[in-house]
Amino acid sequence: MTLKSRLLCLAGTVLISGCVANAQPELAVEPTGPVLKVCAAEDEMPYSNTKGEGFENKLAQLLGQGLNRKIKYVYWKDPRYFIRDFLNKGQCDVVIGVDAGDPRVATTQPYYRSAYVFISRQADDLDIQDWDSEVLRSVKLIGYVPGTPSEVMVRAIGRYSDTFNYNKSLVGFKSRRNQYVKYDVSKIVADVANGKAEVAVVWGPAAARYVKASTVPLTMVVVPDNSTRADGKKVQQHYSTAMAVRKGETALLQQLNNFIDHYQSEIEAILKDENIPLLPEVSS
Repeated sequence: MTLKSRLLCLAGTVLISGCVANAQPELAVEPTGPVLKVCAAEDEMPYSNTKGEGFENKLAQLLGQGLNRKIKYVYWKDPRYFIRDFLNKGQCDVVIGVDAGDPRVATTQPYYRSAYVFISRQADDLDIQDWDSEVLRSVKLIGYVPGTPSEVMVRAIGRYSDTFNYNKSLVGFKSRRNQYVKYDVSKIVADVANGKAEVAVVWGPAAARYVKASTVPLTMVVVPDNSTRADGKKVQQHYSTAMAVRKGETALLQQLNNFIDHYQSEIEAILKDENIPLLPEVSS
């Protein structure tokens, strides 16, 4: 189906079943429909920034083309409050990336699934397959973002205390509002590349761009979704990502689901170019 045909199919509130492409050539169509306000982080790379350099910026532009709507960004600084202060108050209409099923909002079907990853230098040839890998107990430093499943597992393998000071040093920014602490994943990846840390365990989509760009060849291994704590409780490592609207916005939600259905290959192309590890979606 050509871009022009898909624009005609998706622009309405309800996608007409069986809409087919005509034989016209692919056209670069400038969206002419009403403005679609997209919530985005003003400086949360590699997701988005005010320069439009993030992969969620690219997805938003694709969404604008798909729905034939002009994109206007509404930027937030602190991820803890943008649902409450921006989306729910009507300052924006759509959030590009949230956990599928986030109870605060109405979410679309997932448009990708990814995982936490182990990152190490190729030259080190470390045998890391999962959290039970013996090398994780012998390397000097493991980088991770506190408050994530990686911290839970670092504690589970007994490496929390001896890596505590290093991981505290990874804090890149502390906001003035409620002391929101921000960790720079690019720095965590750079520390592996330059040998300061032997391993990092971070969310794949956040790290993939920096692994790809590293001048020192790095290995990125998906963490299997079979991690458990000492008490046997599972620690999830794989997550699905969706788009979101305010609860009750059923028409727009349906349009987004139609967009995901018909533009899945283009969405995946953006994600693969970003080097994000993509996993099959699981049945609910």
